Amino acid sequence: MRQEVSMAVCANLIQIEPGEAERLKLLISYDATWVAKVKAIPGRRWHPKEKCWSVPRSENMVERLVSLFGEEQVKVEPSLRPLKDSLICQGEDPQLVQLLEAMDQELRLHGYAAKTRKAYLGHVDRFARFYGNDPQGLSKVTMRAYLLHLLQKQQASHTYVNQCISALKFLYEKALKEPSPMVNLPRPKRERKLPDILSRQEVLRLLEAVQNPKHRAIMLLTYSSGLRLGEVVRLKIEDIDSARRLIHLRQAKGRKDRYTVLSQVALDALRAYFKQYHPDQWLFPGAQPGRHLHERTVQKVFEQAREMAGIRKNVSVHTLRHSFATHLLESGTDLRYIQELLGHKSSKTTEIYTHVSERDIGRIQSPLDTLGIQ
Repeated sequence: MRQEVSMAVCANLIQIEPGEAERLKLLISYDATWVAKVKAIPGRRWHPKEKCWSVPRSENMVERLVSLFGEEQVKVEPSLRPLKDSLICQGEDPQLVQLLEAMDQELRLHGYAAKTRKAYLGHVDRFARFYGNDPQGLSKVTMRAYLLHLLQKQQASHTYVNQCISALKFLYEKALKEPSPMVNLPRPKRERKLPDILSRQEVLRLLEAVQNPKHRAIMLLTYSSGLRLGEVVRLKIEDIDSARRLIHLRQAKGRKDRYTVLSQVALDALRAYFKQYHPDQWLFPGAQPGRHLHERTVQKVFEQAREMAGIRKNVSVHTLRHSFATHLLESGTDLRYIQELLGHKSSKTTEIYTHVSERDIGRIQSPLDTLGIQ
Protein backbone atom coordinates (compact mmCIF):
# COMPACT_ATOMS: atom_id res chain seq x y z
CA MET A 1 0.00 0.00 0.00
CA ARG A 2 1.22 3.44 -0.85
CA GLN A 3 2.54 5.33 2.17
CA GLU A 4 2.14 9.08 1.76
CA VAL A 5 4.78 11.16 3.51
CA SER A 6 3.11 13.80 5.63
CA MET A 7 4.91 17.11 6.02
CA ALA A 8 2.75 18.21 8.92
CA VAL A 9 4.40 18.54 12.29
CA CYS A 10 2.71 16.45 14.93
CA ALA A 11 2.02 17.93 18.33
CA ASN A 12 4.94 17.63 20.74
CA LEU A 13 7.23 16.42 17.99
CA ILE A 14 10.34 17.85 16.36
CA GLN A 15 11.04 16.67 12.85
CA ILE A 16 14.61 16.85 11.49
CA GLU A 17 15.02 16.80 7.71
CA PRO A 18 17.77 17.60 5.20
CA GLY A 19 17.84 21.27 4.24
CA GLU A 20 19.76 23.12 1.58
CA ALA A 21 23.32 24.47 1.60
CA GLU A 22 24.64 22.10 4.30
CA ARG A 23 21.83 22.79 6.74
CA LEU A 24 19.24 20.77 8.65
CA LYS A 25 15.59 21.79 8.69
CA LEU A 26 13.69 21.69 12.01
CA LEU A 27 9.91 21.37 11.80
CA ILE A 28 8.75 22.11 15.33
CA SER A 29 5.39 22.63 17.00
CA TYR A 30 5.46 25.82 19.06
CA ASP A 31 6.72 25.43 22.57
CA ALA A 32 8.46 28.31 24.36
CA THR A 33 11.01 25.98 25.97
CA TRP A 34 11.86 24.30 22.66
CA VAL A 35 12.16 27.63 20.85
CA ALA A 36 14.57 28.86 23.54
CA LYS A 37 16.69 25.74 23.01
CA VAL A 38 16.77 26.30 19.24
CA LYS A 39 17.77 29.94 19.70
CA ALA A 40 20.74 28.78 21.79
CA ILE A 41 22.17 26.82 18.83
CA PRO A 42 24.91 28.81 17.02
CA GLY A 43 24.01 29.56 13.41
CA ARG A 44 20.29 28.82 13.77
CA ARG A 45 17.94 30.65 11.38
CA TRP A 46 14.19 31.18 11.23
CA HIS A 47 12.54 30.85 7.80
CA PRO A 48 9.24 32.79 7.84
CA LYS A 49 7.93 31.48 4.51
CA GLU A 50 8.41 27.81 5.44
CA LYS A 51 7.68 28.48 9.13
CA CYS A 52 10.61 26.37 10.24
CA TRP A 53 14.08 26.65 11.72
CA SER A 54 17.35 25.50 10.21
CA VAL A 55 20.73 24.79 11.81
CA PRO A 56 24.16 24.09 10.33
CA ARG A 57 24.62 20.48 9.29
CA SER A 58 27.54 18.57 10.78
CA GLU A 59 28.41 14.98 11.56
CA ASN A 60 27.19 15.19 15.15
CA MET A 61 24.41 17.79 14.85
CA VAL A 62 21.62 15.19 14.67
CA GLU A 63 22.91 13.51 17.82
CA ARG A 64 23.15 16.91 19.54
CA LEU A 65 19.54 17.73 18.66
CA VAL A 66 18.29 14.34 19.86
CA SER A 67 20.18 14.82 23.11
CA LEU A 68 18.90 18.39 23.45
CA PHE A 69 15.20 17.62 22.98
CA GLY A 70 14.98 13.95 23.96
CA GLU A 71 14.67 10.76 21.92
CA GLU A 72 10.90 10.55 22.40
CA GLN A 73 10.22 14.03 20.96
CA VAL A 74 12.49 13.88 17.92
CA LYS A 75 11.72 12.23 14.59
CA VAL A 76 14.82 12.01 12.39
CA GLU A 77 14.57 11.67 8.61
CA PRO A 78 16.09 8.20 7.96
CA SER A 79 18.78 9.41 5.55
CA LEU A 80 20.29 11.54 8.34
CA ARG A 81 21.13 8.49 10.42
CA PRO A 82 23.86 5.96 9.62
CA LEU A 83 22.62 3.34 7.15
CA LYS A 84 22.25 0.49 9.65
CA ASP A 85 20.73 2.77 12.31
CA SER A 86 18.13 4.11 9.89
CA LEU A 87 17.11 0.68 8.61
CA ILE A 88 17.94 -2.31 10.77
CA CYS A 89 17.41 -0.58 14.12
CA GLN A 90 13.93 0.46 13.00
CA GLY A 91 12.95 -3.09 12.09
CA GLU A 92 12.87 -2.56 8.35
CA ASP A 93 12.52 -5.30 5.75
CA PRO A 94 15.86 -7.18 5.63
CA GLN A 95 15.44 -7.42 1.85
CA LEU A 96 15.57 -3.62 1.57
CA VAL A 97 18.59 -3.50 3.87
CA GLN A 98 20.31 -6.08 1.68
CA LEU A 99 19.51 -4.07 -1.44
CA LEU A 100 20.92 -0.87 0.04
CA GLU A 101 24.06 -2.58 1.25
CA ALA A 102 24.56 -4.07 -2.23
CA MET A 103 24.09 -0.63 -3.75
CA ASP A 104 26.58 0.84 -1.29
CA GLN A 105 29.16 -1.73 -2.37
CA GLU A 106 28.54 -0.86 -6.02
CA LEU A 107 28.89 2.87 -5.25
CA ARG A 108 32.22 2.17 -3.54
CA LEU A 109 33.45 0.15 -6.52
CA HIS A 110 32.59 3.09 -8.80
CA GLY A 111 34.63 5.40 -6.55
CA TYR A 112 31.81 7.60 -5.24
CA ALA A 113 32.63 9.83 -2.28
CA ALA A 114 31.15 9.10 1.15
CA LYS A 115 28.76 12.07 1.05
CA THR A 116 27.45 11.07 -2.38
CA ARG A 117 26.98 7.46 -1.29
CA LYS A 118 24.97 8.55 1.74
CA ALA A 119 22.84 10.90 -0.36
CA TYR A 120 22.11 8.24 -3.01
CA LEU A 121 21.27 5.58 -0.41
CA GLY A 122 18.98 8.04 1.34
CA HIS A 123 17.07 8.71 -1.89
CA VAL A 124 16.56 5.00 -2.56
CA ASP A 125 15.56 4.41 1.06
CA ARG A 126 12.92 7.18 0.93
CA PHE A 127 11.67 5.97 -2.44
CA ALA A 128 11.16 2.42 -1.14
CA ARG A 129 9.41 3.69 2.00
CA PHE A 130 7.11 5.88 -0.07
CA TYR A 131 5.71 2.88 -1.96
CA GLY A 132 6.11 0.40 0.89
CA ASN A 133 7.58 -2.30 -1.30
CA ASP A 134 10.64 -3.46 -3.20
CA PRO A 135 11.76 -0.90 -5.83
CA GLN A 136 12.13 -3.68 -8.41
CA GLY A 137 9.40 -3.87 -11.00
CA LEU A 138 8.11 -0.30 -10.63
CA SER A 139 7.09 1.44 -13.84
CA LYS A 140 8.00 4.77 -15.42
CA VAL A 141 4.54 6.08 -14.48
CA THR A 142 5.32 5.25 -10.86
CA MET A 143 8.60 7.14 -11.11
CA ARG A 144 6.89 10.21 -12.55
CA ALA A 145 4.35 10.18 -9.72
CA TYR A 146 7.11 10.06 -7.10
CA LEU A 147 9.06 12.92 -8.70
CA LEU A 148 5.90 15.02 -8.89
CA HIS A 149 5.31 14.28 -5.22
CA LEU A 150 8.78 15.61 -4.38
CA LEU A 151 8.28 18.75 -6.43
CA GLN A 152 4.68 19.58 -5.56
CA LYS A 153 3.96 18.08 -2.13
CA GLN A 154 7.37 18.33 -0.51
CA GLN A 155 8.42 21.41 -2.53
CA ALA A 156 11.89 19.93 -2.95
CA SER A 157 14.46 21.92 -4.91
CA HIS A 158 15.24 21.02 -8.51
CA THR A 159 18.78 20.11 -7.46
CA TYR A 160 17.40 17.65 -4.89
CA VAL A 161 15.08 16.01 -7.43
CA ASN A 162 17.85 15.75 -10.03
CA GLN A 163 20.03 14.01 -7.47
CA CYS A 164 17.14 11.64 -6.71
CA ILE A 165 16.87 10.77 -10.41
CA SER A 166 20.60 10.07 -10.57
CA ALA A 167 20.38 7.86 -7.47
CA LEU A 168 17.48 5.80 -8.81
CA LYS A 169 19.16 5.54 -12.22
CA PHE A 170 22.27 4.15 -10.52
CA LEU A 171 20.13 1.71 -8.52
CA TYR A 172 18.53 0.15 -11.58
CA GLU A 173 21.43 0.24 -14.02
CA LYS A 174 24.36 -0.60 -11.73
CA ALA A 175 23.03 -2.31 -8.59
CA LEU A 176 20.01 -4.21 -9.99
CA LYS A 177 21.50 -4.66 -13.49
CA GLU A 178 18.09 -4.32 -15.13
CA PRO A 179 16.54 -1.87 -17.64
CA SER A 180 15.97 1.44 -15.94
CA PRO A 181 12.46 2.94 -15.82
CA MET A 182 14.24 6.30 -15.53
CA VAL A 183 15.00 6.38 -19.27
CA ASN A 184 13.69 9.55 -20.95
CA LEU A 185 12.19 10.87 -17.72
CA PRO A 186 12.44 14.68 -17.78
CA ARG A 187 14.78 16.35 -15.31
CA PRO A 188 13.65 19.59 -13.66
CA LYS A 189 15.39 22.62 -15.11
CA ARG A 190 18.46 23.46 -13.06
CA GLU A 191 17.85 26.38 -10.71
CA ARG A 192 20.23 29.29 -11.06
CA LYS A 193 20.86 30.79 -7.66
CA LEU A 194 23.46 33.47 -7.07
CA PRO A 195 25.65 33.14 -3.98
CA ASP A 196 25.76 35.78 -1.26
CA ILE A 197 29.06 37.66 -1.39
CA LEU A 198 30.90 39.57 1.33
CA SER A 199 32.42 42.89 0.38
CA ARG A 200 36.12 43.45 1.02
CA GLN A 201 35.28 45.57 4.07
CA GLU A 202 32.98 42.87 5.45
CA VAL A 203 35.71 40.26 4.98
CA LEU A 204 38.15 42.54 6.78
CA ARG A 205 35.74 43.05 9.70
CA LEU A 206 35.11 39.32 9.93
CA LEU A 207 38.80 38.38 9.88
CA GLU A 208 39.68 41.05 12.45
CA ALA A 209 37.07 39.54 14.78
CA VAL A 210 39.07 36.28 14.98
CA GLN A 211 41.90 36.56 17.53
CA ASN A 212 42.83 32.94 18.29
CA PRO A 213 45.99 32.19 16.22
CA LYS A 214 44.75 28.79 15.05
CA HIS A 215 41.29 30.03 14.12
CA ARG A 216 42.72 33.14 12.48
CA ALA A 217 45.06 31.05 10.32
CA ILE A 218 42.12 28.88 9.21
CA MET A 219 39.94 31.84 8.26
CA LEU A 220 42.77 33.62 6.43
CA LEU A 221 43.65 30.48 4.47
CA THR A 222 40.03 29.76 3.56
CA TYR A 223 39.46 33.23 2.12
CA SER A 224 42.89 33.94 0.64
CA SER A 225 43.12 30.60 -1.19
CA GLY A 226 39.45 29.97 -2.04
CA LEU A 227 39.31 26.70 -0.11
CA ARG A 228 36.31 24.55 0.64
CA LEU A 229 35.64 23.83 4.31
CA GLY A 230 36.49 20.16 3.89
CA GLU A 231 39.75 21.10 2.17
CA VAL A 232 41.08 23.48 4.81
CA VAL A 233 40.54 21.09 7.74
CA ARG A 234 42.23 18.23 5.85
CA LEU A 235 45.41 20.12 4.97
CA LYS A 236 48.66 18.49 6.04
CA ILE A 237 51.91 20.27 6.79
CA GLU A 238 53.54 19.01 3.59
CA ASP A 239 50.72 20.58 1.53
CA ILE A 240 52.07 24.06 2.30
CA ASP A 241 54.78 25.11 -0.17
CA SER A 242 56.03 28.29 1.48
CA ALA A 243 58.93 28.72 -0.99
CA ARG A 244 56.66 28.90 -4.03
CA ARG A 245 53.74 30.35 -2.03
CA LEU A 246 51.38 27.57 -3.12
CA ILE A 247 48.99 25.13 -1.44
CA HIS A 248 48.74 21.59 -2.82
CA LEU A 249 45.18 20.26 -2.55
CA ARG A 250 45.33 16.47 -2.81
CA GLN A 251 42.37 14.42 -4.03
CA ALA A 252 39.88 17.20 -3.39
CA LYS A 253 36.32 17.23 -4.72
CA GLY A 254 36.04 14.98 -7.76
CA ARG A 255 39.24 13.21 -6.64
CA LYS A 256 41.35 15.88 -8.30
CA ASP A 257 44.65 17.41 -7.23
CA ARG A 258 45.21 21.13 -7.74
CA TYR A 259 47.36 24.02 -6.62
CA THR A 260 46.07 27.32 -5.32
CA VAL A 261 47.74 30.51 -4.13
CA LEU A 262 49.20 31.01 -0.66
CA SER A 263 48.89 34.58 0.56
CA GLN A 264 51.88 36.14 2.34
CA VAL A 265 49.54 37.43 5.06
CA ALA A 266 48.11 33.92 5.52
CA LEU A 267 51.63 32.45 5.54
CA ASP A 268 52.68 34.88 8.28
CA ALA A 269 49.59 33.87 10.29
CA LEU A 270 50.49 30.20 9.78
CA ARG A 271 54.01 30.78 11.08
CA ALA A 272 52.66 32.54 14.18
CA TYR A 273 50.27 29.63 14.71
CA PHE A 274 53.11 27.10 14.26
CA LYS A 275 55.24 28.74 16.93
CA GLN A 276 52.44 28.38 19.47
CA TYR A 277 50.77 25.05 18.57
CA HIS A 278 53.51 22.91 16.88
CA PRO A 279 51.27 20.59 14.78
CA ASP A 280 53.03 17.43 13.56
CA GLN A 281 50.77 15.82 10.91
CA TRP A 282 47.52 17.59 10.21
CA LEU A 283 47.98 21.32 9.76
CA PHE A 284 44.96 21.84 12.02
CA PRO A 285 44.65 18.81 14.34
CA GLY A 286 41.43 18.10 16.17
CA ALA A 287 40.73 17.21 19.79
CA GLN A 288 41.09 13.48 19.12
CA PRO A 289 44.70 12.29 18.58
CA GLY A 290 45.49 11.59 14.93
CA ARG A 291 42.35 13.34 13.64
CA HIS A 292 42.02 16.63 11.81
CA LEU A 293 39.89 19.49 13.12
CA HIS A 294 36.14 18.91 12.79
CA GLU A 295 34.32 20.99 10.18
CA ARG A 296 31.75 22.01 12.75
CA THR A 297 34.45 23.73 14.82
CA VAL A 298 35.31 25.99 11.88
CA GLN A 299 31.62 26.70 11.32
CA LYS A 300 31.29 27.81 14.94
CA VAL A 301 34.32 30.09 14.62
CA PHE A 302 32.83 31.67 11.51
CA GLU A 303 29.42 32.15 13.09
CA GLN A 304 30.91 33.85 16.14
CA ALA A 305 33.06 36.09 13.97
CA ARG A 306 30.08 36.99 11.77
CA GLU A 307 28.06 38.07 14.80
CA MET A 308 30.97 40.07 16.24
CA ALA A 309 31.50 41.77 12.87
CA GLY A 310 27.80 42.72 12.70
CA ILE A 311 27.24 40.97 9.36
CA ARG A 312 23.55 40.21 8.75
CA LYS A 313 23.85 38.50 5.38
CA ASN A 314 22.86 34.84 5.06
CA VAL A 315 26.47 33.62 4.79
CA SER A 316 28.57 30.60 5.80
CA VAL A 317 32.21 29.50 5.69
CA HIS A 318 31.72 28.64 2.01
CA THR A 319 30.90 32.31 1.36
CA LEU A 320 34.59 33.06 1.86
CA ARG A 321 35.34 30.90 -1.17
CA HIS A 322 32.68 32.72 -3.21
CA SER A 323 34.07 36.06 -2.06
CA PHE A 324 37.63 35.04 -2.99
CA ALA A 325 36.55 34.29 -6.56
CA THR A 326 34.42 37.42 -6.90
CA HIS A 327 37.13 39.72 -5.55
CA LEU A 328 39.70 38.19 -7.92
CA LEU A 329 37.34 38.78 -10.83
CA GLU A 330 36.74 42.37 -9.78
CA SER A 331 40.51 42.89 -9.62
CA GLY A 332 40.85 41.84 -13.26
CA THR A 333 42.00 38.22 -12.87
CA ASP A 334 41.15 36.11 -15.91
CA LEU A 335 38.20 33.76 -15.38
CA ARG A 336 40.26 30.81 -16.61
CA TYR A 337 42.81 31.26 -13.80
CA ILE A 338 40.03 31.55 -11.24
CA GLN A 339 38.58 28.28 -12.55
CA GLU A 340 41.92 26.54 -12.01
CA LEU A 341 42.35 27.94 -8.51
CA LEU A 342 38.86 26.82 -7.48
CA GLY A 343 39.20 23.41 -9.12
CA HIS A 344 36.07 23.75 -11.23
CA LYS A 345 35.74 21.14 -13.96
CA SER A 346 33.63 23.40 -16.16
CA SER A 347 34.09 27.09 -16.86
CA LYS A 348 30.30 27.45 -16.65
CA THR A 349 30.52 26.84 -12.90
CA THR A 350 33.02 29.68 -12.53
CA GLU A 351 30.99 32.03 -14.73
CA ILE A 352 28.43 32.46 -11.95
CA TYR A 353 30.79 35.00 -10.38
CA THR A 354 30.39 37.29 -13.37
CA HIS A 355 26.79 37.77 -12.22
CA VAL A 356 27.69 38.89 -8.71
CA SER A 357 30.76 40.97 -9.48
CA GLU A 358 30.63 44.74 -8.97
CA ARG A 359 33.26 45.30 -11.64
CA ASP A 360 30.71 46.03 -14.35
CA ILE A 361 27.32 46.09 -12.59
CA GLY A 362 28.58 48.64 -10.05
CA ARG A 363 29.39 51.11 -12.83
CA ILE A 364 25.85 51.15 -14.20
CA GLN A 365 23.82 54.15 -13.10
CA SER A 366 20.15 53.66 -12.39
CA PRO A 367 17.90 55.94 -14.50
CA LEU A 368 16.25 57.14 -11.28
CA ASP A 369 19.53 58.81 -10.30
CA THR A 370 19.43 60.90 -13.51
CA LEU A 371 16.03 62.46 -12.89
CA GLY A 372 17.23 65.05 -10.38
CA ILE A 373 14.92 63.94 -7.57
CA GLN A 374 16.05 65.26 -4.17
